Amino acid sequence: MRAALEAAGVAPHITVMREATHTAQAAAEALGITVAEIAKSIIFKAADQRAVLVITSGANRVDRKKVEAAIGQAVGKADADFVRAATGFVIGGVAPVAHEEPPVVLMDRDLLKFAAVWPAAGHPNTMFRIAPDQLQRASRATLADVAERPEEI
Repeated sequence: MRAALEAAGVAPHITVMREATHTAQAAAEALGITVAEIAKSIIFKAADQRAVLVITSGANRVDRKKVEAAIGQAVGKADADFVRAATGFVIGGVAPVAHEEPPVVLMDRDLLKFAAVWPAAGHPNTMFRIAPDQLQRASRATLADVAERPEEI
């Protein structure tokens, strides 16, 4: 993971927490930041069996229909075995880079409003700080509106 970030021109500053932070809220509390500043990695399984990584604000829920529209095919939930096989990471620690197989990557536009965000660093106990534009570049993400919006329901 560190090597993938360095190859993308990012100097990673990884923070190791005492306990696993399996939720965005737990990670935010451990870091002393807002939950919106957590860049959570959500993995979906596309109809063509590829992994789809959605990097979204910890405050947002992902709208599956928006993801499907963005990539042009249906997506479904990915179970723990699929996540591990496709990414090399366990759920709760999925990093936005260094996956076993390159996924389709979308990044929530809402993350751009922050000076820095905190994605997982490959383990449920680790996070790293990164500017959103660097995160987009390092993960090779396409910016998209992927969040559920109450006014759209």
